[in-house]
Amino acid sequence: MTERTAGRIPAPDPDDNRRQVLYWRLLARLFDPEEQATLESASLAVVEDIGLPTALLDPGASVDSVVQRHPELAAEFDGLMAPEPEEDGTRDRAAEVRRAALASKVLLNVFASHSGTVTAEQLARWQSDAGWLERALGCRPGELRGGRGGMNRAGAGGGVSPTGTGVGGPTPDLGRLIPEIGPELGSIEAGLVKRMHLREVLADPQLAARLTPSMSLIEQLLRDKNNLSGVALANAKALIRRYVDEVTEVLRTQVEKATVGELDRSVPPKRVFRNLDLDRTIWKNLTNWDPEEERLYVDRLYYRHTSRKTTPQRLIVVVDQSGSMVDSMVNCTILASIFAGLPKVDVHLIAYDTQALDLTPWAHDPFETLLRTKLGGGTDGTVAMALAQPKIAEPRNTVVVWISDFYEWRTHELFESMAAIHRSGAKFIPVGSVTSSGRGSVNPWFREKFKDLGTPVISGHIKKLVHELKTFLT
Repeated sequence: MTERTAGRIPAPDPDDNRRQVLYWRLLARLFDPEEQATLESASLAVVEDIGLPTALLDPGASVDSVVQRHPELAAEFDGLMAPEPEEDGTRDRAAEVRRAALASKVLLNVFASHSGTVTAEQLARWQSDAGWLERALGCRPGELRGGRGGMNRAGAGGGVSPTGTGVGGPTPDLGRLIPEIGPELGSIEAGLVKRMHLREVLADPQLAARLTPSMSLIEQLLRDKNNLSGVALANAKALIRRYVDEVTEVLRTQVEKATVGELDRSVPPKRVFRNLDLDRTIWKNLTNWDPEEERLYVDRLYYRHTSRKTTPQRLIVVVDQSGSMVDSMVNCTILASIFAGLPKVDVHLIAYDTQALDLTPWAHDPFETLLRTKLGGGTDGTVAMALAQPKIAEPRNTVVVWISDFYEWRTHELFESMAAIHRSGAKFIPVGSVTSSGRGSVNPWFREKFKDLGTPVISGHIKKLVHELKTFLT
């Protein structure tokens, strides 16, 4: 007779109990600033029992400092919250306890509440810990907060589950959770930046050197740049330049992979050795094989076609630079500069709020472009339209990318102008957000109107825009 049939409750698994203790401590520290002595002592016993360093329970220790003292843990943090499932479907409860202890450390360091003035050192430490969280989720450091990297394992599934059934319950699908985590990390980072005496930090080269450029920090620098001078302004520009260079490298790789036209066989291949098609040359000359001499005589060489079909195109990028569109402004300014460097692509860049600014002369240099932007203010797309329409000389050879949340003042007038561009034969691409997180709000009235027009709003990761432009420019 089994324990179940006898009506007796089976004894709980010790590892399940340990895991529960660690997660209850995690929840208690996240939602209650007061330390729970019982949970702390129980968690200490668990950590010591499974052979992990007690520094994992020290709220003052960064993940970097823990890894520096115990370098063998670095590999465990990578992909920590996106574990590979067991091949036989069984659960390794001891491994789950270990993951719970490590995950609790990362989550608490990133999401535990902060108060008071933030120093450059505290911001740098938080950014580093956030990077470890991104690595634990299967991403590259910085990706979820600013798009400087790509997924290591796209749509990673699995993870830790402090809630739900408590023991053995289903783990969350990180493929769905990651798009939600990114904006939250960005929000926390933005709050830390705002509580930091940024001007004082920038005025001190040693403190400024501790800052890691991120979207939140760049936004604050762009908003405050007109109030900076001397050393502070130079340090601000250096941070902006670093961030721009990092994002440019990532986006350029995406564009180079995407913007490849079809082979143009009307152009004779270049007769150089690197284009020699050896397999085709042998096949076409097999009739010249001499069996007695066992030698193949080649009377014609064949070369591969490498020329791609390209046609001159005009790309007009219009970006809303109001306060809600900072991420899109930065990303699209960089993207425009990359396309400006492609052969036979004529790029024009316009930024607007209640006034419009033609940034075309600086479109090839995103750093200089961003320094000329003025973030914030209201939104009036009709002023940008007045600059954009005269640039459409050959509609069927023109694409207009309009990036905004479309919360406009003169909605009907602006939409009619956009519809006229579409009817003229130009390709009109409305974009609701071009962010690293892919999350953004779009005026539902405009969304429905664009859908009825046959030009639905693109809203998501910047890779979607790169793909759309690829289909037109190649």
